[in-house]
Amino acid sequence: MEREQYRQRQSPDAAERGGYKMGGGQEVYNIIPVHNTLDEHPALRFPEVRAAIAALQVVGDLRKPSNMSWTSNLDMLDWLCFTFGFQESNARNQREHLILLLANAQMRMQPPPDPIDKLQLEIVREIRKKITKNYIRWCSFLRIKHNLEKIEDHGIRRRHESNEQKELLYVSLYLLIWGEAANLRFMPECLCFIFHHMCGELNRILDRSIDDSGQYMQPASGGIENGFLQKVIRPIYAVVKAEAAECRAGKNPHSAWRNYDDMNEYFWSKRCLTQLRWPLEMSCNYLVKPEDKSRHKVGKTGFVEQRSFWNIYRSFDRLWIGLILMLQILIIVAFRAKAELPQDTLAPSTQETQSGAAKAPWTILAQRDSQAHVLSIFITWSALRVLQAFLDFGMQYSLISAGTVMVGLRMTLKLIMGAVWTVLFSIYYSRMWAQRNADGLWSDKALQGLYLYLGFCAVFITPEALALLLFILPYIRNFVETRDWRIFSMLTWWFQSHIFVGRGLRESIFDNIKYTLFWLCVLTAKFSFSYFLQVLPLVAPTRATLDVTGIEYRWHEFFKNANRTATLAMWAPVVLIYFMDLQIWYSVFSALVGALVGLLAHLGEIRNAAQLKARFHIFPVAVQFNLMPEDIFVNSKPYSWRAKCNDWWVKVKNLARRVKLRYGVVKGHQAEGKTMETGRFRHVWNEIILIFREEDLISDRELELLSMPSSRWNITVTQWPSVLISNEVLIALGLCKDWYYTDHGLWKKIASNEYRRCAVVESYESIRHVLKRILREDSGEYQMFQEIFEEITKAIKEKQFVQRFSLKALPNIHSRLVQLINVLMKRPLLNDLQKVVDALQNLYEDLLRDFPKDQELGRNWREMSSTSSLLFVDAVDLPDVTENTFFDQLRRVQTTLSTREALLDVPRNLEAKRRISFFSNSLFMTMPRAPQVEKMLAFSVLTPYYSEDVMYHKKQLITENEDGVSILFYLQKIFKDDWENFQERMARHGIRTEFDMWELDDGLELRLWASYRGQTLARTVRGMMYYHRALEKLAFLDHASEHDILEGYRELMERTSGGVDPFNGETREGSFNGETREGSLHSASSFTEGKEGRNYNAYKREEDLATAAMKYTYVVACQIYGIQKAKGQQQAKDILYLMKTWEALRVAYVDEKPGLGDKDPKRYASVLIKYDQVRQEEVEIYRVELPGDFKLGEGKPENQNHALIFTRGDAVQTIDMNQENYFEEALKMRNLLQEFKQFHGRRRPAILGVREHVFTGAVSSLAWFMSAQETSFVTLGQRVLAKPLKVRMHYGHPDVFDRLWFITRGGLSKASRVINISEDIFAGFNATLRGATVTHHEYIQVGKGRDVGLNQIALFEAKVASGNGEQMLSRDVYRLGHRVDFFRMLSVYYTTVGFFVNNMIVVLTVYAYLWGRVYLALSGIEVSITRDSSANGALTAALNQQFVVQMGVFTALPMIVENSLEKGFLLAIWEFLTMQLQLASVFFTFSMGTRTHYFGRTILHGGAKYRATGRGFVVRHEKFSDNYRLYARSHFVKGLEIIILLIVYQMYGSIRNTTTYILTTFSCWFLGITWILAPFLFNPSGFDWLKSVDDFDDFMTWVWYKGGVFVKGEDSWQKWWDEEQEHFQSTGFWGKCLEIILSLRFFFFQYGIVYRLKISSGSTSIVVYLISWTYLFAAGLIHLILSHAAEKYGAKRHRKYRGIQAFIICFLVLAVVLLFVFTDFSIWDIFTSILAFVPTGWGVLSICLVLRRPFLENTPVWPMVTGVARLYEMGMGICVMTPVVVLSWLPGLQAMQTRILFSEAFSRGLSIQRLLTGRKATGRD
Repeated sequence: MEREQYRQRQSPDAAERGGYKMGGGQEVYNIIPVHNTLDEHPALRFPEVRAAIAALQVVGDLRKPSNMSWTSNLDMLDWLCFTFGFQESNARNQREHLILLLANAQMRMQPPPDPIDKLQLEIVREIRKKITKNYIRWCSFLRIKHNLEKIEDHGIRRRHESNEQKELLYVSLYLLIWGEAANLRFMPECLCFIFHHMCGELNRILDRSIDDSGQYMQPASGGIENGFLQKVIRPIYAVVKAEAAECRAGKNPHSAWRNYDDMNEYFWSKRCLTQLRWPLEMSCNYLVKPEDKSRHKVGKTGFVEQRSFWNIYRSFDRLWIGLILMLQILIIVAFRAKAELPQDTLAPSTQETQSGAAKAPWTILAQRDSQAHVLSIFITWSALRVLQAFLDFGMQYSLISAGTVMVGLRMTLKLIMGAVWTVLFSIYYSRMWAQRNADGLWSDKALQGLYLYLGFCAVFITPEALALLLFILPYIRNFVETRDWRIFSMLTWWFQSHIFVGRGLRESIFDNIKYTLFWLCVLTAKFSFSYFLQVLPLVAPTRATLDVTGIEYRWHEFFKNANRTATLAMWAPVVLIYFMDLQIWYSVFSALVGALVGLLAHLGEIRNAAQLKARFHIFPVAVQFNLMPEDIFVNSKPYSWRAKCNDWWVKVKNLARRVKLRYGVVKGHQAEGKTMETGRFRHVWNEIILIFREEDLISDRELELLSMPSSRWNITVTQWPSVLISNEVLIALGLCKDWYYTDHGLWKKIASNEYRRCAVVESYESIRHVLKRILREDSGEYQMFQEIFEEITKAIKEKQFVQRFSLKALPNIHSRLVQLINVLMKRPLLNDLQKVVDALQNLYEDLLRDFPKDQELGRNWREMSSTSSLLFVDAVDLPDVTENTFFDQLRRVQTTLSTREALLDVPRNLEAKRRISFFSNSLFMTMPRAPQVEKMLAFSVLTPYYSEDVMYHKKQLITENEDGVSILFYLQKIFKDDWENFQERMARHGIRTEFDMWELDDGLELRLWASYRGQTLARTVRGMMYYHRALEKLAFLDHASEHDILEGYRELMERTSGGVDPFNGETREGSFNGETREGSLHSASSFTEGKEGRNYNAYKREEDLATAAMKYTYVVACQIYGIQKAKGQQQAKDILYLMKTWEALRVAYVDEKPGLGDKDPKRYASVLIKYDQVRQEEVEIYRVELPGDFKLGEGKPENQNHALIFTRGDAVQTIDMNQENYFEEALKMRNLLQEFKQFHGRRRPAILGVREHVFTGAVSSLAWFMSAQETSFVTLGQRVLAKPLKVRMHYGHPDVFDRLWFITRGGLSKASRVINISEDIFAGFNATLRGATVTHHEYIQVGKGRDVGLNQIALFEAKVASGNGEQMLSRDVYRLGHRVDFFRMLSVYYTTVGFFVNNMIVVLTVYAYLWGRVYLALSGIEVSITRDSSANGALTAALNQQFVVQMGVFTALPMIVENSLEKGFLLAIWEFLTMQLQLASVFFTFSMGTRTHYFGRTILHGGAKYRATGRGFVVRHEKFSDNYRLYARSHFVKGLEIIILLIVYQMYGSIRNTTTYILTTFSCWFLGITWILAPFLFNPSGFDWLKSVDDFDDFMTWVWYKGGVFVKGEDSWQKWWDEEQEHFQSTGFWGKCLEIILSLRFFFFQYGIVYRLKISSGSTSIVVYLISWTYLFAAGLIHLILSHAAEKYGAKRHRKYRGIQAFIICFLVLAVVLLFVFTDFSIWDIFTSILAFVPTGWGVLSICLVLRRPFLENTPVWPMVTGVARLYEMGMGICVMTPVVVLSWLPGLQAMQTRILFSEAFSRGLSIQRLLTGRKATGRD
């Protein structure tokens, strides 16, 4: 109340003024004109805003800078700006930023402060603590005194104003530093260092300290313009820039240059204070640039990223140690179990019984020998520790320097101690067994040795036991880790390095228990399966293999006893699956737990129209409870015991109400439509439905059926949407016509259904109103009907209706009423009067003749209506045909009375149904109560944008592809409902054809319609601006009275009928796109709109708009907008249009300007702009100069970082430009923000995860697969990660960040080049390592687009896989792997990089299996050992697991479970089966190959880079050359290798049973064929014969075209081939060695097969293999001769060239003839030798590529290598194309493929035949 009075005092004539005007000469501002408190801006009426402005102006006792003239209108930020040399624009930006922070915080105070216009000290102190918390922790970590202590020491004794001033100065100083830090914002501890020293300078200035010269102390950055930028930021920035240049786009290893993390972690030691010092010591080695070789510079800090596969082990050594030790135990127990009984000596029945008992592992472990064998794991354990120590030393040795001696000492000691333990365990273990074997039993001496060994074991595991104790008591560990006491540092020095992050990460005991139980269940299932189905079945075959003798080798065997090699080949796939299958078990259990959590959260309870109808009657209560503010207790202090009791009591009441809502205990809303709850709900619901119409999701008719009308005719019940009461009147009539009992019984049956009750009452009262409306009041007929209704009402009240009236007459009366309404709905004129009269007379006869049981009553009615003229002729008073309100309500009555079937198919649009269903369901889920808009947390949305589509332009939409299909035509068929609704909307303006649409405003409406269905910036902006619209609406509802709500509703209804275009939403003149222009805070028209005649006056609307603006800011970071605008590009024009349309939209970009001279570098600035509606032009708000080029790292995080300074509020939501938002979800944003105030476990969250809906699933089957896969991850997957696993990270957008937390800790992502290519997830890593919590919430959702074509998806998967490969090398993953407890470490691994590692292991399993089988087959060992086929059990189990993963179980199972939860089990199973019929398994298998290739290559060689996938619609056929370039290395090569292995195994393996062969190799065949044919299966017209021929011709042209310097890889094979090998240039020595070793496998084909050629005559001599190389040398010589001849004679001396070719052919024929004559050579040898020598040639070629630089490239050999490579590529292309060409011949396959690819589009009404053939119907709409 006090706040309202203050506002009225500040603006007494505001209501009359209706708005304010800004002159063209006033200073441009962003949100509030904080520079001018005399401005008439409505936000300046808020006392909190004025209080914040006044507090900043308290500068009277500050020492004025000598370099400025001080005026009275300057404030603290001006003072700091002049004192420390900050930029003026930076000060203006941070002034508004700080004022909004302070004002919003004071608005949230409860109870409100007194006086209300005085800024409260606790508010300032709270913000200061948030902003400086990381700084204080940094000081504590370095054990130095922070410079904020003066407040703490003297705050009580000093005056309130002095404390407040100093607090504000500290906050302002930090914000000014942060606002100008540019790229240094990624280095939070660097900012702490700068703030520490500048804060000290500030303190000395405030204390008026004197320097050595006797003058007042001057800051280091003061004295010159922009001194802070020049003296502080630019020197450090220059070093960061120089280091980033050393990356050379990822070609240099990470260890060769310092990234952002290295530069920041330098400030984790006191070296920054002693060496860098303040002012900055320019000679400090930290500031030495890489090119300065004369000086020693600081190297890598804290961590060295080394590229190696060993990082998989090193980062998660605890996992691998556990798996290896457990495998050792399982093997020991399994072999002991089989060794217990010599089963060949027992009877069969005894064997079965004894073997079953022997297999129980606990029985085996009860034996002393087994226990002693198991103790050998300590030798393995200590050896693995040695390995870990060796890897640490080998990868981190460059960290050791003079200042980090202790780091080197620790690594050395760990290596030594590990070796010592390994030796000790080995010695004493061997001694123990020697004594036991000597004694023949466990004698006392043997036991003494065992106990001694156990003693060593106890000492060895003491640290693990301590860690287990601290895991059980997490609070103790957190206390030790977070206290920077030297004693704790000394105690923990051995176990982990002392770093600033990664401390105190333990969760609460309750959370520990939850995720520990989860993983115990997973591990139990995994190890049980591994023991019984993997390890145990292999024991007997292993022994049999090792015991086999007399093996007849089919080649030259170097090691005659190859049994062990055969055993290794047998065990390899099983061991690989053992290491992988924990991922399978995690998927199973996470799906089950996720479903349970979802059920408890009440997900999926409203899935269809029937369920919606069952609960809709309690929606008003649900909306009031969840979306409207709760009552606030203001009579007690916030921390008093009374306030706490009130708080607990409110929580209990809220819980009880929520339970009632969820389980239907609340009855339908019985207040008959006149209460605030119903009014608010009606307002919210109708706004949602109106927006559906604006978005063309529903038609005009559906809008009427779904809207809730107001009580215009004094209806006494709630008027539910017509779609809910459509057939209820007829049902009620069916109940009435045969009813003979009491009124009470009848009404009880009718009122059992809320909608039926309301429909009956509403129909009765509406008919009464209609009859009275069309009859003159002075007529007898009017009096008669009035008497009839009075009599009926009286009978109902006296409960005598059944006794007085005949219910059998009701159906006839109903039909007469329907007839009357139908006549009236035609809007009759005077010449149609007779039709109305006839309808009334018919109704009159039925009413008076049959309805009353008492005939006397009927006669009385007749007497009242007796007139001199014909009945009703002179009594009818027709309504005016323009009376739209009457006819709209009458149409509702008509629908209610005449509809016979329930309208369950309204709306028909699937997207509208989904959104209504989700919103409705979310109302019954747990969410925090909403505060008032004024008291909610303020937030911003930030969208990075580069050069993607803003809006589709005409040429894009109408240009047809090679099949004659345009994007517009495609969209019209995909979104058929939307297109029809759009046409209906345009037809209301006389625009009926597509031609007219293009003529209107250059096709703007049509462009917008198409753009809103693609992945465009326009779609994103429209969605994000719904936040502003929702906040404005909620602000109105927060304070509106019942009368205001009714008036506001009528205003809304005016937009839906007559007058204003209902779906145009107050847009600019001539526009029909339905975009509501957001309220402007500087446009007079925004505040004066509709002032006349409205109780909810312009003054209140101004305040609502101002409140929304203070609470929400939207910034789009259009990085190169300045360049686009200068070039006149279409994107710039479209962005300007968006700013015009959405006045609350702000655009930030980086402006580049040339320097003043040749030597002066470019100047860069971060600029914020808006469109000024008064000036009618784009205006610049802020311009903050940057130290240089802002893009030093990855583009997207750098773009976010530069624009982050222009965001406002307590939170920021990161939104990508392929996302959208929904109005109904925006209503719940203030609920979501309240989660920041609640504890989730032992912490408040720093990131709020938000559910996503993938809206691109309808485009094609591939898009559906991708959508389903993504949906399962962003719902069930992240649900489990957040609860119970507590390891949810930030996986992209649309998470909401605690803004103040993140701006002081490095920003929203990391940006170091290459290593942070997956920039988003590093925000989650950073938050987790710094002790924050990330949660996930599913009561709110945001839309998201995904890639829709196979090539797009492959590029996306490649980008993600490469990013995960870089993550594996990163310090963040390493620290998470070592700093969190064991079970959270498992969660981190298997939900991030482990997923990709296990995908790679799945592929390696296939390779291990096939290579092992081929080895056994070619060597001849298989024939000997497969007489006992018992090994097939374990191998089959392993292959089955591999195949399950290969088919996509990682995504399929969670997808099925999530769909079951939200859509129903049967529908989920049907969707899964449909997906399988559409070859979803082929897609998942193919995607697995993409992930494996790029993940493995990135870890081994690097080469990760951003891959632009494009976000368009895939409606064109991809050429084979395009597919070949993309998939040759990742799929085609590997697929052909697998097929060759399978062919070789079929030819030389011992399995001759077809069934057995299929069972053992089916998954391998499926994998190989999928990797080759999938790009054609999912390519539109992939099996079209003509296109296949054209593709082959294009491919051959591409292969032979050499090109030139500027030729791209798309045009020339030579260029592509060079680009494809670039990663070998950046790989290290060990990467090249491993690549060469892997390439040697191709030589195995030749070695094994040449001995099987008949020409070898069965010889196994090594000479056979050596002689076989002559074939390769001969082939190489022939190629060299032909290449030389072609180059020298091919063009001018063609006959000579032909002669050489003929000579070589004759020579080859002669050689073959001679071989036939003199050897055992056969024709079959020719074909077999292809399998032998072609792989060898590929292996040689692969090795040559590795050795290209510096050995081969400049030698004469290289052209020959290039020529051979071209031939290989051409041959591989022919092999891949051959099955495609064959399949293209088959009839019907093309149609089948089209059906598979576009089946989902079929169900949406797309005619694929017209789409792909381009046969557009003439006169197409």
